Amino acid sequence: MPKVMCLYMDDSGTRNPDKKIADDLTYKDWFALGGILMKEEDDGQIVTQHAKFCETWGITYPLRSYDIRLWDKRFSWLRTLSAEERGKFMRGLGDLLTGIPVIGYAAVIDRPGYNARYREKYGRQTWQLCQTAFSVICERAAKRARSEGCKLRVFVEEGDKTADGHVRQYYSDLRTKGMPFDTGNMKKYAPMTQEELADTLYDLRFRTKKSPLMQIADVYLYPMARGGYDPNYTPYQMLRTSKKLIDDLLSEEETPHLGIKYSCFEMVEKARERAKSKKASRKTGS
Repeated sequence: MPKVMCLYMDDSGTRNPDKKIADDLTYKDWFALGGILMKEEDDGQIVTQHAKFCETWGITYPLRSYDIRLWDKRFSWLRTLSAEERGKFMRGLGDLLTGIPVIGYAAVIDRPGYNARYREKYGRQTWQLCQTAFSVICERAAKRARSEGCKLRVFVEEGDKTADGHVRQYYSDLRTKGMPFDTGNMKKYAPMTQEELADTLYDLRFRTKKSPLMQIADVYLYPMARGGYDPNYTPYQMLRTSKKLIDDLLSEEETPHLGIKYSCFEMVEKARERAKSKKASRKTGS
């Protein structure tokens, strides 16, 4: 049997490029796919540590990033805790995320930037965001697996039949056709060939949120997506400080083609520069 690495991925945001959003460049509007890359042999260790954390807090249901952040639904009990106890919970969750042998991976697409870049060129025939993000994250995780002499098994959160069917097609196309982008535009990213992808992509499976590993992928993804807009976001900084994201294991030269992919962020960068200029103007009184 070959050595296998496993990519567990969840999604965040809408897959539809046309969904209307607030008319504000500071609005964080993304579609992202991402989660964790791990060695298959570490499965038992990670599941055990997840179980210990849940047992400590009496949690018998899935960890969900959205509900934890908003103290909502099954995590509404966080509202009843003192600030000290909530802090203890969050530190324990942070210790779980930074103490397990995983690497955070993501492909994050700014939707307004995506539309601005491709609408004029392709009209309404723009790539669906899910296919773009899925192809990028699978290829980058496959590069990592291949560099370690491993095959890559991909796990995606189970959705409805239509969505799962699309994902199966994206995966099949990667193995049989290669990356679904203009190869000329991709040269600077040193893309894998179709033959390399077919050799490395080993299997595609679906899991529900009952899977502890899928829950961890869910909790990892939001900080990586938000970090593209707000690099000072505390959970993102925690993961970076602990060197749990792929970007922290790469050189500056490697990051553009091996690291977390932040795509179509030109409008975000412009908004960031405007904010810096305004702040500087206020300081100088001009």
